[in-house]
Amino acid sequence: MQMLQGYLDEQFIQLEELQDDENPNFVEEIVTLFFNDSARLLQNIEQTLVSGPIDFAKLDNYMHQFKGSSSSIGAKRVKNGCTRFKDYYMAGNAEGCIRTFLQVKREHAILRTKLEAYFQLARQAGPSVIPRGQVR
Repeated sequence: MQMLQGYLDEQFIQLEELQDDENPNFVEEIVTLFFNDSARLLQNIEQTLVSGPIDFAKLDNYMHQFKGSSSSIGAKRVKNGCTRFKDYYMAGNAEGCIRTFLQVKREHAILRTKLEAYFQLARQAGPSVIPRGQVR
């Protein structure tokens, strides 16, 4: 689907291929779990960035989890932002971390909105109308 082009990679299509008639909401459930978990991680990252001296070891842990979760659903732009963020915290660059975190947070919000619209359309259209592999 055009609205998600550039936001997701082939991992999302692989998730779609796992969905079947016995579990027709599989992808939506996985994505919902991702957004629930990632909201907590984003909050932890933000708290670590604003709470006095930045604990770069904590940031590494949180961002590693967030990047892994993003990769698992194919959230390409979010994952790429996590990589840029890691470059900054590895260099001890707090300003770069904050700037990149805001970009990652924005990409995450955009992806959430786009996926919510995608799943809404999929529910309205029914399972056979949106062919698998057309999401990129």
